[in-house]
Amino acid sequence: MVVARRGTDTAANVLRFIGLAFVAVLVLHILLTLLANPAHEVTQLVARAADYLDLGLDGLFVPDNPQVAVILNYGVAALLWYLIMVVVVRLVRRLG
Repeated sequence: MVVARRGTDTAANVLRFIGLAFVAVLVLHILLTLLANPAHEVTQLVARAADYLDLGLDGLFVPDNPQVAVILNYGVAALLWYLIMVVVVRLVRRLG
């Protein structure tokens, strides 16, 4: 029983780490869009990674200012990834 619980805790922690990493990439993309040079390689790398994690929400909000669009679209995606992570981690802990 203790070994199963330890495995469940490990799985929950790994899932939490992955979920928080997804959220971090999206938030970093928002910050780099607002503050950094868009032509820089790191900014472009983070933007490409964020495009994979946007849950299809890029274009959900279309304000006139493209920076506001990035904040809204990727901010909602980050929030949804966080909520998904919380639910999945709780389910894993309950099932274990």
